[in-house]
Amino acid sequence: MPVGPAAAGFADAKADLVRRTAEVAAIAAAHADAVDREASYPAAAMAAAREQRLLGVLVPRELGGEGASIHDVMEMCYTLGRACSSTAMIVAMHHVKVACIVRHGRGHAWMEGMMRRIARDQMLMGSSTTEGNNGGNVRSSAAPAEVADGRFHLVRDASVISYGAECDGIVTTARRAADAAGSDQVLVVIAKEDYALTPTQGWDVMGMRGTRSIGFKLEASGSAEQIVAEPYDRVHTQTMVPFAHLTWGSAWTGVAAAAVERTQKFLRKVARSNGGQMPPGARHFGLARASLARARALLAANADRYAGIYEDERALGSLEFQSAIAGLKVDVSDLAVETVMASLRANGLSGYRNDGEFSVSRHLRDVLSAPIMIHNDRVAANMATANLMAEVAPSLRA
Repeated sequence: MPVGPAAAGFADAKADLVRRTAEVAAIAAAHADAVDREASYPAAAMAAAREQRLLGVLVPRELGGEGASIHDVMEMCYTLGRACSSTAMIVAMHHVKVACIVRHGRGHAWMEGMMRRIARDQMLMGSSTTEGNNGGNVRSSAAPAEVADGRFHLVRDASVISYGAECDGIVTTARRAADAAGSDQVLVVIAKEDYALTPTQGWDVMGMRGTRSIGFKLEASGSAEQIVAEPYDRVHTQTMVPFAHLTWGSAWTGVAAAAVERTQKFLRKVARSNGGQMPPGARHFGLARASLARARALLAANADRYAGIYEDERALGSLEFQSAIAGLKVDVSDLAVETVMASLRANGLSGYRNDGEFSVSRHLRDVLSAPIMIHNDRVAANMATANLMAEVAPSLRA
């Protein structure tokens, strides 16, 4: 932590990022209902995010960014989640990809050039980790990145690329070679000029409608330098999974917080109108507040843990940490749903309506995606063996 004059500058930078995020959130909130109703990309909010230079904050200062921390990005996603779920998830997914490039691309000229572009041009990076036949298993790839004469070529059946039509670049997994196992993966970074997208399916879903998670055939070619040098299993363990679960969890918790806030306003209005008497469902408000507090506490504790071991590859790869960060995804996604459901029950019909200032219909539909994005049952099944092998903590602070 900086001290003296450096600490003041550090605090000013944090406050400035909070201010800029709030400005974007205000625009996102103004368009959130239309984005949901029309299943449209949140263009106004994302234009504001570019204008406020939120998309390059993770890039190191020496490469034109702000050197932001995981805590900074989580606060950003939480704030945006309170305004517009789709905007928050798009920003979260973008930052997961940028985090992978930043951590695993340092020291490589092409990758550092891409970091400069992201910071300078506020490029929005999309993600392609799901293929048509892998059932959402991000640790297996069918399409190979075929390399010849210093160039790669990749053709991928990408069943989901969130905001794929709107992004400026894509970070995608691929098999290392045509004769490699599906689990022997690499990460490939491609800018818009490197690929072509052909739509294969649409996006007509209950919630998170503005993420525009359309399926595409992805065909890409470029320099072999666009393939991250480190094996994907290291990228996945050290960066992709922790950043995804922490930032997505923050977005979902922001959605839940917005529902709790609407319920609080509803109950206050009813109490003022009825001489202090609460409506029948009021007891559920306490449950909503409690589950929201648990989600926030889990996110804060795991973010602190991740930041504390960020440079310790052994600790990052430990069964204890990997089990904890996977468990975080399951717990926070369930708590977010629990929170919004409790808010709905407290609000009664006013929350159930699609219109009105106390509606939490959109929030519920959006947050129901949380246990489904990287399905909780898949995560729990993958955790089973690790949980059996991980040591039980010998003390409260171990």
